[in-house]
Amino acid sequence: MSENELRAALEAILFVSNEPVSLDDLAGAFDRDGREAILAQLDEIKRMLDANVGGFTLEQAAGGWRLATRPEHDAVLKKYYAQKGQNRLTIAALETLAIIAYRQPITAPEISEIRGVNSTQTIRTLLERRMVRVAGRKNVVGSPFLYRTTKDFLVHFGLNDVRDLPRLEEFGDLIGESMNEDLVAAIAEAPQTSESDVSEPATSEEEAANEAAALDELAREEVQSGIDESARQE
Repeated sequence: MSENELRAALEAILFVSNEPVSLDDLAGAFDRDGREAILAQLDEIKRMLDANVGGFTLEQAAGGWRLATRPEHDAVLKKYYAQKGQNRLTIAALETLAIIAYRQPITAPEISEIRGVNSTQTIRTLLERRMVRVAGRKNVVGSPFLYRTTKDFLVHFGLNDVRDLPRLEEFGDLIGESMNEDLVAAIAEAPQTSESDVSEPATSEEEAANEAAALDELAREEVQSGIDESARQE
């Protein structure tokens, strides 16, 4: 396959893919073209897109490559999606994601303590939207569930790895919303869970069971929180 044919084929794969495509998946699609040839054409695709300054660029995210809109079009896209009624992340969800991203793995009570409000409903929503996942249990009394961010979180914010997160003070720039200074300070001061205190699931079945149990637990706590709030108002 010539360089032009390889580049065109790569563009076609990237165009139809709904998520970042890994180098392994790209290499598996071609019989004779090696990884170095594929990487060279990915670089060329990015160079050509950037040189033309159109609506797209090629970026690395969540360990793969994807076609993405250019940052300078964010304002127009936000307005477009607002008109289309797209469901954007709420401020509560963004605050909770910031806590999990910078202090993962972390428990639901710890998240609520940092935010200063009960966050069980928000955590449950983020679990259902695959922005966070259950990372196991914490080796303390009660064995509470621990939460981490997911690949979908990386894709949503255009990150290749959690190590690419900006400084905590700059997270607001990443999400396009200003971060409460008190919350930023609370996140910075919060203790970090040691990896030795994490009991991770041993199998995919155990992982699925943990997620189902965590969702049930969060739903129960959400109901109880509503009952407690009603009692306080009476």
